[in-house]
Amino acid sequence: MKLKSIIKFGTVLATFLFATSLSAREYHVSVKGDDKNQGSENAPFRTIQRAADAAVAGDVITVHAGVYREWINPPRGGDSDAKRIVYRAAAGEKVEIKGSEPVKGWEKTEGSVWKITLSNTFFGDYNPYKDPIFGDWYWNHGWTQHTGEVFLNDKSLWETDSLSKVINPVPFKGALDEEGSTYKWYCESDDENTTIYANFHKFNPNKESVEISVRRTCFYPEKAGLNYITISGFHISQAASQWAAPTAEQIGMVATHWNKGWIIENCVISNAKCSGITLGKERGTGHNVWSADPSYDGSLHYIEVTFRTLRNGWSRENIGSHTVRNNEIFDCGQTGICGSMGAAFSLIENNHIHHIYTKAQYSGAEMGGIKFHAAIDTRIINNCIHHCDRGLWLDWMAQGTRVSHNVMYANWSEDVYMEVNHGPTLLDNNVFASNTNIWSMSQGGAFVHNLFAGAVRVNPEKSRYTPYHLPHSTEVAGLSIILNGDDRYYNNLFLPASVEEKRHYGVPAYGKEAYPSFADGNAYYSAAEPFKDEKNIILQPPFKPAFALEERADELYVFFDLQSFSGFKTKIIDSETLGKAKFPREGYENPDGSPIRFDVDFEGNTRKSGPAPGPFEAAKNGKNSFRVW
Repeated sequence: MKLKSIIKFGTVLATFLFATSLSAREYHVSVKGDDKNQGSENAPFRTIQRAADAAVAGDVITVHAGVYREWINPPRGGDSDAKRIVYRAAAGEKVEIKGSEPVKGWEKTEGSVWKITLSNTFFGDYNPYKDPIFGDWYWNHGWTQHTGEVFLNDKSLWETDSLSKVINPVPFKGALDEEGSTYKWYCESDDENTTIYANFHKFNPNKESVEISVRRTCFYPEKAGLNYITISGFHISQAASQWAAPTAEQIGMVATHWNKGWIIENCVISNAKCSGITLGKERGTGHNVWSADPSYDGSLHYIEVTFRTLRNGWSRENIGSHTVRNNEIFDCGQTGICGSMGAAFSLIENNHIHHIYTKAQYSGAEMGGIKFHAAIDTRIINNCIHHCDRGLWLDWMAQGTRVSHNVMYANWSEDVYMEVNHGPTLLDNNVFASNTNIWSMSQGGAFVHNLFAGAVRVNPEKSRYTPYHLPHSTEVAGLSIILNGDDRYYNNLFLPASVEEKRHYGVPAYGKEAYPSFADGNAYYSAAEPFKDEKNIILQPPFKPAFALEERADELYVFFDLQSFSGFKTKIIDSETLGKAKFPREGYENPDGSPIRFDVDFEGNTRKSGPAPGPFEAAKNGKNSFRVW
């Protein structure tokens, strides 16, 4: 059952207001237009790129219904938040930007297998069927996979490494869609031609919609440093995006390129070979440097890259502060959203991210619904993330990061993985409902008013020194290993939905950490266990809370039972209660340094002076149900 899309085409036009001024101009683009036109509503351009070439700060580009198969490479950006360049779909019109081309002329070869041979000139200066997926921390599982992709009626087929496996397809073990995994394709290229073989089963590819991805991106400025661009209301899909390592130039299907102040909103983003959106770094500070020099460890390479980015202007003044909101992102092979350094100071809000890395034909250290390195003062608010490898992966230098009012479920590794961060990292008012909710290989975390329906993992990382920063800054203050601890758990609700051996429910994984942790006001049910010597708690080990999560039409609900819940003594938590993370000596506070008071619950209700544990102030003894999306 698919959740209701949160896309509101044509209804959120605040960015248009930023762009209006006496000198602003609106350009129009239509599939019925001509690039020789003036770009007016009555004489529109044919391509979005033509409008991009004409637009200057303050201008608006309105694109009308149709399919645009192009890579938009903006030559310039806006001047300020009030003087942007806005790219928007016309209100109420479906506008598609595709990194693919339709292909006809398939020839049947054997059984349900067809082939098509294309001259390499068809691809221009980039042939994805000659370009292997490659990069630091990428593992190909022993065979070469390409950035290209084949789509049958908007659904991607599965690449394989031989023609025989196309002719005699075997389901991919463990696939979410085992039947779909038998729709295989294989490619061969020489100096002149590229041949693609595909098993379409009962379908005739010459009578269906068959497309192949041919562009490495759909919206990406080759030039770094173009600020204040808005992208609003588009359907963007089917680009041959490359593996986005943190030590590489990160080019997703939509990508910012080392700049500041972009808004990506109200879009449907799907079927990127690797990443849907990247808020990442540029090439000059390093590009897959570990693969180029494997003589020493990748973590040392990344430390060097970090200092190179600082010398290249990585700061709040120059980089980040992007807004990614109200998008639906799905069916991307690596990540829905990722970013190394460039996601700092950003807001990721109200996105529906699902079915990311579902094929799992390759692996690496960079997969998830959201994967950020250096999410400094980044806020990840009110998102729904499900059916991903990891829901959210905060890797290296998550400091001042806030993860609040999100719902995550059916993620098969963890909901949140925090790797080698020193904090402060704040997770509050979330619903975590996968089998494993948290894996912390970090320190300095604060967990406030969350619902945990799965397990918690904690372990140190003594082999890697990673940076921490001056408060609310990219400037490095020092480096340390991870000894664990310095965490805080206040007013959380632990309701393990199922109990499996070798999993830790509640917080029994703590106990061997080097730094003390702090806890108060938590409620533990079923197999959930408290901290040693934790005093002010609800502890109900025999009681089964019957936690369940259910999709109903276009809505998502949680259900659970409680007992001994009324009259429990808790207090309102605030920044003063949480104190400061040990190493950066930074408080759990807003990006501007102002304090946080956790007096509003998941639903927006004001909390009482003795608030309920968990994200719902209305939770009570007996049966509970809440709409969470």
